[in-house]
Amino acid sequence: MENKSKFINNRYIREKERAAMTGISRTTVWRMEKAGTFPKRVKISERLIGYLLSDVTDWMECRASGQEWSDIRV
Repeated sequence: MENKSKFINNRYIREKERAAMTGISRTTVWRMEKAGTFPKRVKISERLIGYLLSDVTDWMECRASGQEWSDIRV
C-alpha cells in the first residue's frame, strides 16, 4: 500500500525546485549524478528534463540517516 500512495503523490520537479529543496548547486548535483550519489534526471519530454520528487526526497532521507544514495540504489 505504501508504494501505491507514493506513486499517487509522486510528480516531476524542475531544477529550480530541486535546488530549493536540496540547497545544492546545479554543477555539484551534475557531478553527484555522474558519481551515482544523486538521483538521475528524467527526460519528461523532448526538451524538458526534471527529477522525480520521490527520488529526491528518498535521497534527502538517506542523507539525513547517514546512508549513501549509491548504497541504497545498487
